[in-house]
Amino acid sequence: MQKKLKLAVMALCIAPQAFAQTDVPKQPEGEEAITSEQAFTFTEAQLGEDDDMSQNVTIISSNQNIYASQVGYLFSPMRFRYRAFNQKYNEIYINGAPMNDMESGQFRYSLVGGLNQQTRGVENALPFEGNNFSMAAMGGSNNYDFRPSHMATGSRVTLSGANRNYTLRGMFTHNTGLMPNGWAFSANVTYRWANMETSYIKGTFYNSLSYFFGAEKKLGDNHSLSIVTWGNPTERAGQGAATEESYWLANSNYYNPYWGYQNGKKRNSRVVSDFAPTVLLTWDWNISNRTKLTTALTGRYSMYKSTKLSYNNSENPQPDYWKNLPSSYYDVWYPEDEAGRTLAGYYDFYSARTYMMGSDEARQIKWDQLYYANQTGNATGRDAAYYVSARNNNNLNLTLASTLKTQLGKNTLWNTGIQLATNKGMHYQTMEDLLGANNFHNINTYALGNYPSSDPRVQYDLNNPNAQVKVGDRFAYDYNLLVRKASAWTSLQYKKGALATFVAGRIGGVTMQRDGKMRNGIAEALGQTSYGKGKTAKFLEGGGKAGLTYNLGAGNTIQLGVGYEVRAPQAQAAFISPEVTNDFVHNLKNEKIFSAEAGYQLETPWMKANINGYYSSLKDVTEWQQFFYDDIASFSYVSMTDIKKAYYGLEWGLNFKITPSFSIKTLGTISEAKNTNNANVVYMNSTEGQYYGDIVYNKDMREGGTPLSAYNLTLSYHAGGWFIDVMGNYYDRIYLYYSPSYRYGTTLDNRQKSYENSGIAAEQVYSTNAAGDKVLLNSAIAQEKGKGGFMLDLSIGKSIRLKKGMLSINLMVTNVLNNQRIVTGGYEQSRSNYSVNSSTGEVGGTRTYKFDRNPKKYYAYGINGMLNIGYRF
Repeated sequence: MQKKLKLAVMALCIAPQAFAQTDVPKQPEGEEAITSEQAFTFTEAQLGEDDDMSQNVTIISSNQNIYASQVGYLFSPMRFRYRAFNQKYNEIYINGAPMNDMESGQFRYSLVGGLNQQTRGVENALPFEGNNFSMAAMGGSNNYDFRPSHMATGSRVTLSGANRNYTLRGMFTHNTGLMPNGWAFSANVTYRWANMETSYIKGTFYNSLSYFFGAEKKLGDNHSLSIVTWGNPTERAGQGAATEESYWLANSNYYNPYWGYQNGKKRNSRVVSDFAPTVLLTWDWNISNRTKLTTALTGRYSMYKSTKLSYNNSENPQPDYWKNLPSSYYDVWYPEDEAGRTLAGYYDFYSARTYMMGSDEARQIKWDQLYYANQTGNATGRDAAYYVSARNNNNLNLTLASTLKTQLGKNTLWNTGIQLATNKGMHYQTMEDLLGANNFHNINTYALGNYPSSDPRVQYDLNNPNAQVKVGDRFAYDYNLLVRKASAWTSLQYKKGALATFVAGRIGGVTMQRDGKMRNGIAEALGQTSYGKGKTAKFLEGGGKAGLTYNLGAGNTIQLGVGYEVRAPQAQAAFISPEVTNDFVHNLKNEKIFSAEAGYQLETPWMKANINGYYSSLKDVTEWQQFFYDDIASFSYVSMTDIKKAYYGLEWGLNFKITPSFSIKTLGTISEAKNTNNANVVYMNSTEGQYYGDIVYNKDMREGGTPLSAYNLTLSYHAGGWFIDVMGNYYDRIYLYYSPSYRYGTTLDNRQKSYENSGIAAEQVYSTNAAGDKVLLNSAIAQEKGKGGFMLDLSIGKSIRLKKGMLSINLMVTNVLNNQRIVTGGYEQSRSNYSVNSSTGEVGGTRTYKFDRNPKKYYAYGINGMLNIGYRF
């Protein structure tokens, strides 16, 4: 499933321990042990069960805030993101060591997949809460305690059945606690499984083994040394987004275009293999009753591979490719489109519809036909027309973090720390399966349309021209990204009487560099560096924040916070075309972040409530994408710079106790998360190596893939070992990820020309005002949305005390009413409705198929659930 890896980390340094309470957190027992299943900081949807980093579910929790403590669990079926922030603005630590990916800034939840018991011990910090391990990030910070001596003593066996991404789960955990000889040991093994017949989405499977092993030794009265290692080797098959037309043809909102039949068996083209073995060494030194030093040294080698069905000088083999769909023959959108609504076109439409509705095979990948085409081409010596490639993103990461906690006085606590980290990201493409072909060469077949085969510009690697590619070989691109970070932070917390305040600050430096392993022909022809190490970019970052909480008496509390921060851009977005050259994005800058918050909290014996208002403003944001751009008939690498964003809204939570065992809870948010200006864009034509500048009209584009409005009402009954929760959730204002190229200035002009040529008035881009000036229509750049709706969830459980140990049974059912029309995310297609003559640049009329009317979407699962049976002894 994955390569086995030996990872040795040897070092001993000075170190950090976050200033959480020095006491070991008390583990819940009895009924509380069961109900805390709901309060996992990491929910099942967030522990690598779904997608990788792109899922972007922000984990945030705070026992003092009803909204923050519940929202991650309640809204996880919709991939809800806290305040719609990108996950890079939520920072994750383990034993005080930072764990976010150094290239993307995001935390990979699959890193701790299956470790539900190990992630119970955590110190949470909302954006304006003081903490003992960092200056809290804009989206908050979390520090997980992986010390074996702090794990709940005893053993636990859990068996689960589900109809979600996986079908079965088995988990065994054993913790010795701190024994009289000063040792503590901890172990966990989890296995999650589903095959293509049992998984919720057709054509997918799930196969994951998680492990955790740790040992800790108390050395005298003041020192403790622990070492833990964990990993989660996983192999899973993916689900693709699809258009409404494809869902209609399949008569299901869970159609998956990534699989098909090969020799009568299902095969998925998108298989992810993910394994990140990690070792963490922690040294705790109680210098005195007032001072504690903790050091954490982490080593990790992550291996991530994702396969894809590709093609070479042949038709796109994807079953939902637009030319295969009925609406590519007949315009179903505009009656005035005479050219797209012919009688012959209607017959073709009807024939395609009948065929694709006829069977699963008609809508899926035809693997046997791809093999036949390749084997036929072998007779003429042709390169593979179809093949399976894999994008590999591996990382070698070393991190050292040290924190000093000092109680300066009865009311004052001071924390300070340093963090040093280095990361080598290895990015390359490999050949996974030639699908019956004998030949394939490492040449740029896209560039062959512009240059003769003898031209050096068609070579991916001039050091090895025309290299024969076999299964397992690297081709197309191969480069490393080298990132180094150093930072120092400090915080001062003061609490006396009704007042609690904190101030925190940090300063640091980041360097990044590309090291190319192939000498790209197009880059070399233009005098760009593609092979070897390029220049090093250096950034100074830092910032500060402050907050206060004041108790007004009678359970009334107010909270205020303000902060400003300068952050280096992420290496993932810093290079304009990392697969081709060492060039950095033009006009690359630090992000500037201002954030503020105000809140009110009420706590009485029968009610607890909070409401928070927040505002965050970002400037000089850089974003990067890659996609095929029709107007240049080429793949493009796209960087958008000088972006401004605003995030603001209201959050509230209320827990009203009707009786000691029955309560009513409600929480929700009304938020906004959008661009506030039109960005500058520079994109590279991958077949020519040329850069083009433009403006992208993306002002008012919202953050995609998360509800911006979400509301919950929960009826909760907990008594006598039983707990029953009925949760009603309503989701609204779900935007899809927008297409930048659809909104380029040149694209808008081309769209207008094509619509004038076709005479479709409904697709006009510009209007003319009274002064005769051209005015861009809002309808021309309106962002696509997904349908929201109501979802009813149920959780029921029982804890049973036995003579030895405790048995817990918990059933969680999501979407009880089987609402299958709620969109969880998706994206606009980046293709154009028109064609452009590559020689003359002349714009033609509109295509019959309308890309702008066919965004790709994901839908929330219908009724699904999980039954957990746990035995603790």
